[in-house]
Amino acid sequence: MTERSESDSRKLLRRLRDTLATSGGGQDRLDRITHLIADSMHTHVCSIYLFRDPETLELCATEGLKAEAVHQTRMRLGEGLVGRVARSGRPVNSGNAPAEQGFRYMPETGEEIYSSFLGVPIQRVGEKLGVLVVQSREARQYSDDEVYGLEVVAMVLAEMTELGAFVNEGETLGAQHRHPLMIRGGTGQEGVAEGRVWLHEPRVVVTNPVGDDPDAEEARLTGAIETLRNQIDEMLTASAGLDKDHRAVLETYRMFAHSRGWLRRMCEDIQRGLSAEAAVEKEQSLARSKLEQSPDPYLRERLNDLDDLSHRLLRILTGQGHDTGAEMPDQPVLVARNIGPAELLDYGRKLKGVVLEEGSVGSHAAIVARALSIPLVINAKRITTEALNGNQILVDGDQGIVHLRPEESVAKAFREGIAMQAEAQSRYASLRDLPAQALCGETVSLMMNAGLMADLPSLEGSGAEGVGLYRTELQFLTRTRVPSRGDLAALYARVMDAAQTKPVNFRTLDIGSDKVLPYMKPQDEPNPAMGWRAIRVGLDKPGVLRMQLQALIRAANGRPLSVMFPFIATPNEFYDARDALYKELDREGGRGRTLPSKIRIGAMLETPSLAFAPDKFFQSCDFISIGGNDLKQFFFAADRENERVRRRYDTLDVSFLTFLEKIVARCAASDTTLSFCGEDAGRPVEALTFAALGFRNLSMRPASIGPIKHLIRRTNLADLKEVILEARATGAQTVRPSVLHYLAQAKPS
Repeated sequence: MTERSESDSRKLLRRLRDTLATSGGGQDRLDRITHLIADSMHTHVCSIYLFRDPETLELCATEGLKAEAVHQTRMRLGEGLVGRVARSGRPVNSGNAPAEQGFRYMPETGEEIYSSFLGVPIQRVGEKLGVLVVQSREARQYSDDEVYGLEVVAMVLAEMTELGAFVNEGETLGAQHRHPLMIRGGTGQEGVAEGRVWLHEPRVVVTNPVGDDPDAEEARLTGAIETLRNQIDEMLTASAGLDKDHRAVLETYRMFAHSRGWLRRMCEDIQRGLSAEAAVEKEQSLARSKLEQSPDPYLRERLNDLDDLSHRLLRILTGQGHDTGAEMPDQPVLVARNIGPAELLDYGRKLKGVVLEEGSVGSHAAIVARALSIPLVINAKRITTEALNGNQILVDGDQGIVHLRPEESVAKAFREGIAMQAEAQSRYASLRDLPAQALCGETVSLMMNAGLMADLPSLEGSGAEGVGLYRTELQFLTRTRVPSRGDLAALYARVMDAAQTKPVNFRTLDIGSDKVLPYMKPQDEPNPAMGWRAIRVGLDKPGVLRMQLQALIRAANGRPLSVMFPFIATPNEFYDARDALYKELDREGGRGRTLPSKIRIGAMLETPSLAFAPDKFFQSCDFISIGGNDLKQFFFAADRENERVRRRYDTLDVSFLTFLEKIVARCAASDTTLSFCGEDAGRPVEALTFAALGFRNLSMRPASIGPIKHLIRRTNLADLKEVILEARATGAQTVRPSVLHYLAQAKPS
């Protein structure tokens, strides 16, 4: 790269900045920019294509093509050479464009006389905004220097597009982040909410993409990188006691921060005329487009590391910290790439909903969202780049859909749905103190799931008859070290106090799989859902199990105590866990402590193997709770974290219901209390079907109790069972259509 080309590049960017600073509308600016670039690069054509919607590019300005083609020529993402640049995020450089595979001739543009083509993406940190194109009559490849220079110009255009420099009164040149957008993700926690976006990590705004003094900008950059390196070293020192995966991420940060190639490329960008901030974003955008195309999953995972590091560097350069001084809006909906359980708990119930770009149905955030009864959508791709603080947002946790900046017709229909749900909940409130008694006289006990003290007020308001599942792992997941025995005992005592005389089934620590403690050494397992987790961890590491059992005994302090052990696969695991509880009862009694007035010991049936255990096992359990989420995924061999298969199999599949019936029969034969706990227990049609099959105890989220009680009270379970048996006799794969038909025909009582 010569000094002359560097000077030419800086001169072009300064002229570009001056052009953008002049008064005029967005279209006028675009027209002047295309003329300026064509003149500076000595090309016959310069054109700017911007996205009209996420799938459509539109020619918005040109120097050299026919003027009447502006705002008329459009192409789909991936269509033609321009569409290829937009889709790949990579330049296309051809000396004979018409001969290129995928070339599309646009007759209205008059481009048939131009042979050479160079297109580069206009993008900002992975956010595709458009394509910048230059063309010439002579057949030639553009030099690497020309490609590099055009990428630098595109970076400035991206920053100015982000800042709204090309906003016009017309629809086509509307400002970024103002168009309605629907994003389809996955369900993390059911429920619906309307609110305003609150970004967990606000976007860094670069207001000075062009630098006047390259030496001063380079000095700023090197100083910021030195600060960044020191910060990473401090984080590594502080992480000495943390797990190897956490340290591995920091080591990757350090590797990136000390990369000479990264620093060299940013310095070259600065010499071309970019500011330090714009140089950081340019390299982040280019690296992102390359890594996103990589077939290597490890390299794709490094995207997050690169983004985090670049954002840290930008915050150092701009002085824009996480606390921007902005006030959280009313009815905030949290938007984040991902979030830890402790951070989500800090926000608490003031959130109306949560939308994550990543996440999984079993993630820590999903567990906390369920405990807080906050709608959660996961895997909402690009939500963090599309959303701005204060944007209107509709969260449909039931369908896993997010509407960002919705059109009024969409918002109106959404509000009508919320109003209908609120009206129904109001009707259900009148049933709060009534039993869930079916028309045939059978009564079903409806319990609630909980995991936080904040859940317990719902015990009274929902009409739940107790807590069918209290998840004890949340107190471990939200801390940086193991909680003390005293802290746990005090917490469990408060839970029992809040429940008063209603029963609470405490599930011992269910960690492993997707619930990894931040202070616990993670296990590198190919299939963690079927690995070292739950009771397997408790029995292999008895210290934590002993401490938790002691805390529960002390919390009971003469009151009844109900304990169940998770993920029991064989009777011996239950017997060993039960013996551990008996030993702690003996120890606590020997120390003169008040023992529980009554002990109930149960097992969670989450593996098909346990359903075939000897009769002795069922007779030994005071109660059994089916963990429906795990049992279903193991029964169908369908990972519930895998979006491709998690919805593939119906809970009301005849084979699964037949399997559940056998469990009901075995528990009835041994007079063992049986309950169903899991997401399906909180779905009205599924819950009603379980009740018809003989389940007399269901545990669910508090909001589901009203609608399920309403449905049970207007249904004859004996009649519904006949419907189920008839459907099975016909050879149907699922009984869902038959159940839905029966409910549609049933007359309200």
